[in-house]
Amino acid sequence: MAPIRPDLESLPAYVPGRAVPGAIKLASNEVSLPPPARVLAAIAEAATGANRYPDLSVTGLTARLADEFGLDAARIAVGCGSVSLCQQLVAITCREPGDEVVFAWRSFESYPIVTQVQGATKRTVPLDAEFRHDLEAMAAAVTPRTRLVFVCTPNNPTGTTVRRDEFECFLQAVGPDVLVALDEAYREFVTDPDAVDGTALLDAHPNFVVLRTFSKAYRLAGLRVGYALGAPEVAQALRKVGSPFAVSAIAQAAALAALDCRAELLAACAEVEGERERVRAALLHAGYTVPPSQANFVWVALGERTAPFAAHCLDQKVVVRPFHPEGVRVTVSTPDENDALLAAALSFPR
Repeated sequence: MAPIRPDLESLPAYVPGRAVPGAIKLASNEVSLPPPARVLAAIAEAATGANRYPDLSVTGLTARLADEFGLDAARIAVGCGSVSLCQQLVAITCREPGDEVVFAWRSFESYPIVTQVQGATKRTVPLDAEFRHDLEAMAAAVTPRTRLVFVCTPNNPTGTTVRRDEFECFLQAVGPDVLVALDEAYREFVTDPDAVDGTALLDAHPNFVVLRTFSKAYRLAGLRVGYALGAPEVAQALRKVGSPFAVSAIAQAAALAALDCRAELLAACAEVEGERERVRAALLHAGYTVPPSQANFVWVALGERTAPFAAHCLDQKVVVRPFHPEGVRVTVSTPDENDALLAAALSFPR
């Protein structure tokens, strides 16, 4: 028998949002609009060179991101989506049996997967009663074996955010010997002025790294481009453990073009934000428990009714993402698709 690690039998599988022919897919937090024409043109042009390897160092995109954030390029690592960078963060911090990774739960479902893949130990801390990170409890969960902490804001799947003041206190409580990763995949949808913006804290904390992505607001989920901002030694380590040529030339060209179209893309985010508030208000009026969201999705806390609700929505040709027995995450989409979701929710027996 092949010498495969036996612990992989217990590895949780990443569960993507279902795609059902003829149904509205509101399960994967995708932006419903395609990339702008300028981005599509860049993709087509880059595809003509698909017989060549991409730029290993992602030089052009790294330089552009450095300019956008006012950082030295040495402080940036680009990866195959922010999920890949999450696994790379575990790889550069955890090397001994018993090394720990702390994160809230429920949060991004890749965290326990990348932790176990690297042979590290997960320490999960429940969300508070408002479906938010309990940062005091997370700081208390840090032990001498903790090497990495993930903080997801807006939190996937609940949409709640971490405030700047509480996060700064958290960084002080954790101390300088643990790497703290702030996963801001949905940052472009945030409107709360009190929500933390990780880029403003980078200079003060060398043990701090910010993760961002082109998958959501920039509409490039299928091309897999994410990036990390942090201290030069952290970025360098991330680059060392990343797979060579992981970011394709097409993805690099698309990301650069998307940055050129930032104004158009962010304007569309504002439209999603308006729909987000409309959908939440309608669900609240119908009696559902829906915490305030700062992402492009809402969380409906349903407990044991989670699976029946998801099945009912599917019967109505609407696909949501169930996390039984806790709740469902629903992508905020176009007004028509959101109306279909609301019609399904209002017709669900309660």
